[in-house]
Amino acid sequence: MELKDIQNLIKFVAKSGASEVKLEMEDIKITIKTGSEKTETTILQQAPMGMPQMGMSGQVAPPNQTQEAGLGANVAAEESKFIEITSPIIGTFYRKPSPDKDVFVEVGDTVGPDTVVCMVEAMKLFNEIEAEVTGKIVKILIEDGTPVEFGQPLFLVDPS
Repeated sequence: MELKDIQNLIKFVAKSGASEVKLEMEDIKITIKTGSEKTETTILQQAPMGMPQMGMSGQVAPPNQTQEAGLGANVAAEESKFIEITSPIIGTFYRKPSPDKDVFVEVGDTVGPDTVVCMVEAMKLFNEIEAEVTGKIVKILIEDGTPVEFGQPLFLVDPS
């Protein structure tokens, strides 16, 4: 598991509202605790056999809430004119129909109500997600291969 994956997991847990998540795999153990005042991340990783073992522990401080509130207000005002395409199901978001194919849509593409914009895989079933709106894709909010929740925004569309 790479640092980018761990950061995405932390963001996902923070958005989900869960108070504690534990993830244990063969070579890594991660515990993420969120509270009203702080977010704590503990990472323990075992070295492969034959190498000396080292523990690693990190703590993530909460973002500066004053800066976040100011930036959030500007972004919210700018994005309020856009329509969100949301996930109708829980699953894994994919921008391509298969790894060797092109992405369904890019920023700047014009979509219609029947345009397939992505796939969400749930329980080994790949569900094509249609735009259901007419407009231009202005922002892709999710990275390819990321878990998504029901109702989570995936794309921003400018209807004008």
